[in-house]
Amino acid sequence: MRAMLLEKTGLLRDNPTPLRLTDSPDPSPAADELLIRVSACGICHTELDEIEGRMPPHLPIILGHQAVGSILALGEDVTGFSTGDRVGVAWIFSACGLCEYCRRGDENLCAQFQATGRDVHGGYADLMTVPAAFAHPIPDVFTDAEAAPLLCAGAIGYRSLRLTGLQDGGNLGLTGFGASAHLVAKLVRHQFPATRIFVFARSSKERDFALELGAAWVGDTGEQPPEKLDAIIDTTPAWTPVIEALRQLKPGGRLVINAIRKEEDDKAALLQLHYPEQLWLEKEVKSVANVSRYDVREFLRLAAEAGIRPEIEEYAMEDANHALLELKEKHIRGAKVLRMC
Repeated sequence: MRAMLLEKTGLLRDNPTPLRLTDSPDPSPAADELLIRVSACGICHTELDEIEGRMPPHLPIILGHQAVGSILALGEDVTGFSTGDRVGVAWIFSACGLCEYCRRGDENLCAQFQATGRDVHGGYADLMTVPAAFAHPIPDVFTDAEAAPLLCAGAIGYRSLRLTGLQDGGNLGLTGFGASAHLVAKLVRHQFPATRIFVFARSSKERDFALELGAAWVGDTGEQPPEKLDAIIDTTPAWTPVIEALRQLKPGGRLVINAIRKEEDDKAALLQLHYPEQLWLEKEVKSVANVSRYDVREFLRLAAEAGIRPEIEEYAMEDANHALLELKEKHIRGAKVLRMC
């Protein structure tokens, strides 16, 4: 099979083509697994964190955790699926199922959590395997390319929105307006129609896109919105938007950080933290860790019900390096997706 293989980590500015197109052995499904022919795989900022070493993967590795395809073969113990079924694979590849977190539905916090495309091979390939219990049926209303970003950008956005505790009519802020944030905006219009969205983004392209999707206000990262906000979701890789967002919260407001890692070259921003202005009056900060299967499946259901479709830019699989470099340079409108065929 064809696959885009990452063999060593390093900064993209030093090596803008970190993935190598290879002819890799076809995988075989274990007893509890599915073998999937991948047709599309979304590109995520987390893959930049892997490539650049902020979240080192098990090397060599095939990246990609927003994969959609059809089932080619089933392991001998698999039930509930048939060959030809269309399924998706998200960031959560597996969890133990036995610990306190798994038992209460927080399998995203499991110490044995395995991530697709980090701990095991992912979807930047023609074929991949996944435990059947962690495969997600894809609603018929979505094309393969449309479904791919819903598996991570959409699911993690949905989890972030849940963690804000937002009520309809509250003011919601979004810092950054890429793959995840634009899907949050679409979901908010469906779930909380009286809520107004305020977007902070450095790129004029992102700000214009937010206005197209109904944002009440847009501004640069450090600009002052006309009102204080009940909740803010940070989707950026930097610290500065976090510091600025804390200034914009109402008393008792909550900032949810939707990022696995922050870039070290922006760490000096933390020195700007001023307790009376940014943390006093019972403001809260909550991080998002991974996703659970519930997040993925519930968001797929809601997106199908509400007619939520991501804005996508498609690339051939062999152009993955180019697409990742565009993401790094913030040439973004919606979500980027690789097509395998």
